[in-house]
Amino acid sequence: MQARIDNPALSVAGALDGLRGFAMSARTGDVPDETLALVELRVSQINGCSVCADIHSRELAHMGTSSERLNTLAVWRETPYFSESERAALALAEAATRLADNPDPVPDAIWDEAARHYTAPQLAALVVSIAAINAFNRLNVATRQPTGPWIEQIVEQSMAQPA
Repeated sequence: MQARIDNPALSVAGALDGLRGFAMSARTGDVPDETLALVELRVSQINGCSVCADIHSRELAHMGTSSERLNTLAVWRETPYFSESERAALALAEAATRLADNPDPVPDAIWDEAARHYTAPQLAALVVSIAAINAFNRLNVATRQPTGPWIEQIVEQSMAQPA
């Protein structure tokens, strides 16, 4: 696969810094990093973003996430590998990603379940994380950005940065 154009996040001045800053702000919301990475991977799976799916699956592996969790994330509802709070975050992520698929895109039941597990600042961080990964996904998918072995360098750099 070849990209249609250079990645807009890299070719538009300030775009990558802005997106990264927005995405990293979610890490200050006291949501476990593994939960945020699960959300980012699941959203990337839904949107078909190979770059972000590659990054976040590697990130989760570096965090020590089990292969069972990585291999079954797309079918998380049918597996025993995710906590109730993670399930609530994943349901919120799926609803907030598939906005056009539903007349009530983020139903109260999904929001209320997430609110049972997360405080208002944590919910805000989850929503920011969901919005940020959707933005990255849309840039990559629209321009057909390919993934590759170079992703490991990005993962290593991000894992070395303090949250």
